[in-house]
Amino acid sequence: MKPRNFLCATVAAIALGVPLTAAAQGALVVYCSAQEEWCGPMAAAFEKATGIKAVMTRKSPAEFNAQIRAEAANPAGDIWWGGAGDAHLQAAEDGLTLEYKSPKLAELQDWAVRQAEQSQYRTVGVYAAVLGFTYNADELRKNKLPEPKCWADLTKPAYRDEIQLANPNSSIMAYTMLATLVQLMGEDKAFDYLKTLHKNVNRYAKSGAAPARAAAIGESIIGTTFQHEAVAQAVGGAPLKIVSPCEGTGYEIGGMSVIKGAKNLENAKKWYDWALTAEAQNIGAQAKVSYQLPSNKGASAPPQAPNASETKLVNYDFARYDSAAERARLLARWDKEIATLPK
Repeated sequence: MKPRNFLCATVAAIALGVPLTAAAQGALVVYCSAQEEWCGPMAAAFEKATGIKAVMTRKSPAEFNAQIRAEAANPAGDIWWGGAGDAHLQAAEDGLTLEYKSPKLAELQDWAVRQAEQSQYRTVGVYAAVLGFTYNADELRKNKLPEPKCWADLTKPAYRDEIQLANPNSSIMAYTMLATLVQLMGEDKAFDYLKTLHKNVNRYAKSGAAPARAAAIGESIIGTTFQHEAVAQAVGGAPLKIVSPCEGTGYEIGGMSVIKGAKNLENAKKWYDWALTAEAQNIGAQAKVSYQLPSNKGASAPPQAPNASETKLVNYDFARYDSAAERARLLARWDKEIATLPK
């Protein structure tokens, strides 16, 4: 290794807490935006399968999006795995990730391939999180409330102050809900719906996981959620029922991207191909932390995961609604028309 390159690797290693020997030997640096309990087993399994040391750090999609931008002139990471697909698409839109067509694309679900195509192969889908809502069955029964089955049901006066949503400015789930309703109803009708729904909302939480947790403990009877968040609460013993709205619903795709300028590019491509295999995608379910739908057709979703065959999914336009311009426009309208409404 040339002295200058060694110095760069040393600085990156110090910043990431990577052992200097690993950085010097060309270990793969993985930025992970999935759960910590999922990141570790992935790194261990990759090393076992390939003999390549995977040095893993975990941060949220927004944090890594910012970090990759800050490091663009001298990237410290090689591959970014997991986390909300819109963050990956934004990085792709800004040229921060590298085009790569994996030979494993033929094994993937159509929605994962579309994600790759719409990003000019700068990212790909590794799992899908289905949008819906959940309710506390015990509290619903205690309060003698009807069982909600559709988006339209949530506006019923019976649910006054019993529904928790999240703020789409800070929550990927809530933005996915906003964009889903726009695609289902048309934009003006979707905002009319949200104005009516506002009367039943007791809180707009910062986190997308908060409404499911609130329903789990009875703080709210109903919470909108990515369904896997509610499944995790139900597996833990919460009396939650999970609903795929009758009109149809959207979904978010967890992404994977090769970082432009990756110092260990060939190893990054090996991770990319391996992470798209059924074997790798089964790891999250085996670790009992992932209840999302895997993108490889041969991977096994855990039995508690949403049943895609029984869920009406919208043909979600990620290219449009995950673009920075459209996202900013819709959020500005939400801030103006919904966030300012009195209670």
